[in-house]
Amino acid sequence: MPPTFHHDLRDDDHDVPGGGDSDGVRVLRAAPRPALTPQSFRLPPLRRRPFIPRSAPNMLLRRPRRWQQLFGGTVLGLVIGLLVVAFTRDPDAYRQCAPGEEPPGPPGSPPSGAAAGSGSSGFGFGFRYGSGSEQWTSPPAPPGYGADHDPLHLLEPGSKPGGRRGLVMVGVMTADKYLPTRAAAVWDTWGKELPGGIAFFSAGFSRPPPNRPDLPLVALKGVDDSYPPQKKSMKMIEYLWEQYGDHFEWFLRADDDVYVRPDKLEKLLRSVDSSKPQFIGQAGRGNQEEFGLLSLEFDENFCMGGPGVLFSRETLARVAPHVKYCLQNLYTTHEDVELGRCVQRFAGIPCTWSYEMQNILYHNSSGNDAFTGNLKHREVHRAITLHPIKQYRYLYRVHNYMGQLKIQESWQESLSLHRDIEAMLELLGHDAAHPEKVQLAKNVPLFTARRGDRDYLGDSALLGKPPSLNKYRPKDEAGVLPWDFISRSLFSAGHGNPRRRIESALREGLDDVVREVMDMINAFSKQRGRVIEYREILYGYHRLSPVYGADYILDLLLVYKKYRGKKMTVPVRRHAYLQQQFTGLEIRETVEGEEVGRQPPDQALSEDGDDGGQQQGPHSPQGASFREAFENGLLRIGDALPSLLGRDGEGRDEEARDEASVRRKVINFILPLAGRFTTFSRFVSVFEEVCLQNEEPVSLFVILFPSETEVSANETVTLMASLQRRYPKHRLAVVPVFDSFARALALEIGAAQVKDGQDDLLFFIDVDMVFSRATLERIRVNTIRGRQAYFPIVFSEFEPATVYRDQGLTVAPNHFLINQDTGYWRQYGFGIVSLYKSDLRKVGGFDTSIRGWGKEDVDLYDKFVVSMAANNVSVFRAADPNLVHVFHIVDCDPNLEPSQLKMCKGTRADTLGGVGQLADIIYSQGQAALNYASRRRTAAAAPPASVGEAGAAPPRPAQPAP
Repeated sequence: MPPTFHHDLRDDDHDVPGGGDSDGVRVLRAAPRPALTPQSFRLPPLRRRPFIPRSAPNMLLRRPRRWQQLFGGTVLGLVIGLLVVAFTRDPDAYRQCAPGEEPPGPPGSPPSGAAAGSGSSGFGFGFRYGSGSEQWTSPPAPPGYGADHDPLHLLEPGSKPGGRRGLVMVGVMTADKYLPTRAAAVWDTWGKELPGGIAFFSAGFSRPPPNRPDLPLVALKGVDDSYPPQKKSMKMIEYLWEQYGDHFEWFLRADDDVYVRPDKLEKLLRSVDSSKPQFIGQAGRGNQEEFGLLSLEFDENFCMGGPGVLFSRETLARVAPHVKYCLQNLYTTHEDVELGRCVQRFAGIPCTWSYEMQNILYHNSSGNDAFTGNLKHREVHRAITLHPIKQYRYLYRVHNYMGQLKIQESWQESLSLHRDIEAMLELLGHDAAHPEKVQLAKNVPLFTARRGDRDYLGDSALLGKPPSLNKYRPKDEAGVLPWDFISRSLFSAGHGNPRRRIESALREGLDDVVREVMDMINAFSKQRGRVIEYREILYGYHRLSPVYGADYILDLLLVYKKYRGKKMTVPVRRHAYLQQQFTGLEIRETVEGEEVGRQPPDQALSEDGDDGGQQQGPHSPQGASFREAFENGLLRIGDALPSLLGRDGEGRDEEARDEASVRRKVINFILPLAGRFTTFSRFVSVFEEVCLQNEEPVSLFVILFPSETEVSANETVTLMASLQRRYPKHRLAVVPVFDSFARALALEIGAAQVKDGQDDLLFFIDVDMVFSRATLERIRVNTIRGRQAYFPIVFSEFEPATVYRDQGLTVAPNHFLINQDTGYWRQYGFGIVSLYKSDLRKVGGFDTSIRGWGKEDVDLYDKFVVSMAANNVSVFRAADPNLVHVFHIVDCDPNLEPSQLKMCKGTRADTLGGVGQLADIIYSQGQAALNYASRRRTAAAAPPASVGEAGAAPPRPAQPAP
């Protein structure tokens, strides 16, 4: 008889001699062929086929017994079929798969029909139906999985058995559902920067996720993702020793929600002897509820698994052979407790009893919110591992922050090297101001690269000066840098608001400085047996030098704690003179948010090693343009930058095309207007001169409201019609609105005039603005669809009668004269903005319920800031010296809402003049000014008289200001 197929439910590696597949997946296999006997060849007796009439089916149904037999057989067949399917279905089939992924199956078998036909990267198996009998299909084997699977593929390149061992092998315990998220995040961040290898350990049915097919995954045979992961942890320890024991000195057991700093980990492990048994981690004995219930002796502990556990090679060699015994003798459900018990029993060592491990292997008890806030904390900076990071996206954020710290350390190292060069030049009698002229030997210069070259190392004469508050020496009184006084508030002599709260940027800078200072103070605290803690800044001074950096003079309140010898705790004060030095000038060009990369060095050089005939050095065009940009402190974006970066050939043409496409962006000017025809005429004159005469791709929409003070609507329409006739290629339109003036409503109506599409770049502007072509360039470059909105910081003029009072002028002779005497930067003004219409709709547009003056710009800015994470549209702010707000008297309607009225009055006060100018006017009045201030103070302090009160005299009118 032919062989029949049945479902074998036995485990391949336990019940089947010879092993078979290694991951325990059940397969269909043929039953053994029966032995041949004489009875096998004996044919059954022949029976005559009975005659069945055509009416037999109806006759069968009429017989109750036959009908019941037919129904019962059908039901029984369905039940048997369902039971067969249930018992033969592989448990992998119930695993939740990623989109586009089929359930996994036995490795090494051909792909299923769907997967094979579509080229899907997922893994799956099952039955494929078609013409003929059913056919078994199995998934494609991922890299490293199959009969020829070599686990050593996870090692470092070049690592060989018996050779020099790597430093550390990291085993990350994860689960199948976390492979596309947490495990992938670990692999993308710190996992690729380790001084060794890394492997991810998961259940036996796990496979690398489709989004990370290169993930170094080890699917532990016979292990699932159940919690607690005691078996997974022990099997991982056994696997690490069997496969990688001869290749590494250290082994780290980590979770998939921990961040490891590879540089600090390497520094720690290099300082410890790995030939001795070492069991390093954050020691624990259980919480208060579990204390005494974990079967631990008085001198036993365990290493808490969350922040990570380190094993030396000797420790792993003693523990790994006894994993099976440890699994058979479990006392608790805690994986890290049982691991510690196993190490204590067979390696004879406890976890490190060290208080410092709480800082090195840092655990944050905030749960899911851990490391989602501010990362500028001493604990974060000092730690080697950070745990837990439950939201895997924040793992990338932490990684970026650690990268910034490494960059700062590199900058500091570079400054130290420049200072060493400067000191040695002075000792050797060379001119330290010109290190480029120094030669180590004949025709062997100290610096082979010159200013402007790609490999230029920086100006040692500038960066090599030792820290000092006297680096900058002013040439005259005007060049003296003022100090700001820091106390509970910030006091500045040259600021529009002399007393104000400390800005967030300065506060953050102070936190960084204090943290660095305390690290330097406590650098040798262990040797000296004391520790000094920071309390507060009593007072201080701060100034900023554009050439050298930020200077601080701080008076700190500290607490001195001595814990060795005669113990004491006393408050102390310390005066600190500090300087944060600036590093070299960094130049980066972007087009539409994408960085314009430089040509690789191997492509820039010709075959014989020269630079293809291009001149290099300080006298070359590239070096000259760089020197001009560096010395002037201003990089002239435009024609100088392509030559600066050394572009030529096809790459330069392609970049030129990209820049040309940016310059072709159509800017749609949206201008709200109510009356003010004279000011509008000036705006039209500027618009015509800058935009229309130069054939700039622009359009102008004037949203015209009726005015209560002047009748000029007809003149406005006539002027725009005349402009349209002279420039018919441009779209110039007036949109009348028969309602009371509301800027938010006007800007919404103006945005509606522009169709959705590629040319929906909107620029909201006021009629008081003057600008130049450079402003248009900045708008086009800094406004990026779907990524960035541009809120320029405009320069606002002071009242000309104050600025030019000696000359008797009422109008500024030059609107683009920018200094502290002619005006101020509107850092808190957001009314002028450039954005795309699609981005405006993403954040919800303007709040048209806001009527009258102000507040609508702040509301829009807040919407962009709040929705930045959701919409991925950032806010870019920068000062534009070619965008100036011409002075005019600010009239504040007393019927405005209190917040709007306060903002309006504040703006009006800011435009009167600078602090120094107003102080000179007051001082010139002498005693009259003091008398006026005294009367105002007295009137403000007096309680108001009640209406109809007997003897209450009416208040005297305030005297006019002198």
